[in-house]
Amino acid sequence: MKFSTLIKAAAPALGAVALCFSAYAEKLVLLHTNDTHSAIEVNSDGTGGVLQRKAIIDSVRNAEKNVITIDAGDMVQGSLYFKYFRGDVEYPLMNMTGYDIRILGNHEFDNGMKDLAEKYKTVKSAKLSANYDFTGTELEGVFSPYVIKKVGGKKIGFIGLNVDPESLISKHCIDVKFKDIIPEANRLATYLKNDKKCDLVVAVTHIGYEKENDKTTDPELIAASRDIDIVIGGHSHTLIDPAHPEKYPSLLPNADGKPVRVVQTGKYGKYIGKITIDLDRLKDSDGSDYEYELIPVTDRFPQDKLDRKMIAFIEPYRHVVDSVGSHVIAKAAYSMKNGERVGPMANMTADLTFDYLVHKADSLRAAGMDIRRPDMAIMNVGGIRQDMPEGDITEGQILSTYPFSNYFVIVELKGSDLIDALAVGARKGGEGISRNVRVVTDGNGGVRRVVIDGEEMDPEKNYILGTINYAAEGNDDMTSLARHRKLWTDDVEVAAPTLRWFVRQGELGVPVSPDPTPRYVIDTGL
Repeated sequence: MKFSTLIKAAAPALGAVALCFSAYAEKLVLLHTNDTHSAIEVNSDGTGGVLQRKAIIDSVRNAEKNVITIDAGDMVQGSLYFKYFRGDVEYPLMNMTGYDIRILGNHEFDNGMKDLAEKYKTVKSAKLSANYDFTGTELEGVFSPYVIKKVGGKKIGFIGLNVDPESLISKHCIDVKFKDIIPEANRLATYLKNDKKCDLVVAVTHIGYEKENDKTTDPELIAASRDIDIVIGGHSHTLIDPAHPEKYPSLLPNADGKPVRVVQTGKYGKYIGKITIDLDRLKDSDGSDYEYELIPVTDRFPQDKLDRKMIAFIEPYRHVVDSVGSHVIAKAAYSMKNGERVGPMANMTADLTFDYLVHKADSLRAAGMDIRRPDMAIMNVGGIRQDMPEGDITEGQILSTYPFSNYFVIVELKGSDLIDALAVGARKGGEGISRNVRVVTDGNGGVRRVVIDGEEMDPEKNYILGTINYAAEGNDDMTSLARHRKLWTDDVEVAAPTLRWFVRQGELGVPVSPDPTPRYVIDTGL
């Protein structure tokens, strides 16, 4: 038989052998989550839930030899579990799930540095932060800039990168020296590749994929790097779906034009990201060779497949949450979405703030205090955390919708500073502003004028503003609001008067039906 004929005859068998070897290739699976925001229970749409997430992770661990689990921050804040128990539920559950690597989100700081230090010292996973210097604080020595995992004879380096806290995290909640993300990331990535001889470098980030302000994003980090192979991100709640790369590409070129895999799973634990890496081909591979998929977290697992220890742990906390969550106080006339930068939720939040603070100013003046009524109200849309479905509104729903420990304030500041803050809102697509204000934009984020009570706002005039302390400090990028004179601060958290407002609507039999008309309006000048 000729040699060529022999080869042709043997080809199918050789192919089978190749497939056999391929099946036994050494693989690494990275499972990742981000911005789960205290979503302990299954969401109303049947997605998410910490028990379901654990069941999926366990099923992958049972099927795969090498699995590393990673969380990219903001695993707290967003439900009654955090509102009432301040992390006593989420931190133990993350340990029970068995995460290998975790980094900080901005909301981990919501209860301050001392509380965060107490919680994070119980964390069993590797705790990473490369660009926060905690020297001299309660968190000194808790975090490492990187960790190296040895898998299948390969060295995998992981770097933790955190968001710039300026105008994002209240200054009374954080005490940290921030290091610029790109130079610190590149320094460590080069060190891991060249000095530590890592075969793969993964940046775990909480900086965001989408551009909203002047802060560094994952795409900008990738474009300025050479030694980072994968970016596992969070913060912007972006669902990077490999099935729809046209919307949010999962492969982006680095400084050398090499494709880097970037991933993020949205929010509320609705998906787990899965990256599969062929360790035998690491030397000649790039981001396009790392398989990526999203695993939907659904309630498909029967009760007997869920973690019994976690069920028993959650039960006493669930009893408290359910009792509050089932107490109906009002009704919504129609469905409203949180996160909409203009529309009913933003309008309602600003209007109830305005009405409450006008009433409060009148009461304070009647008691002898020299204080004017607010001229307007601003409420940051980022403070609204839940949808409001049509029908029954519960006490728990309101406390989850407005979960932050903020306080209403009345401040005085110049019109020019107000205009600057409203312009920041325009660039983002809007903020919550009271019914007597219209911000006229050019449709591209530019502000043409601001109209208040039918008159154009005077940049040189002083105005009285009602808002919350978080916004008044200049956070959410509205830095000009910090140039105020404080007149009054409430002594109860925002949730208390807000809850009273909803209860009153229910007592009056008035369905909650806010004005949906946008208050950021477009005038192109054509």
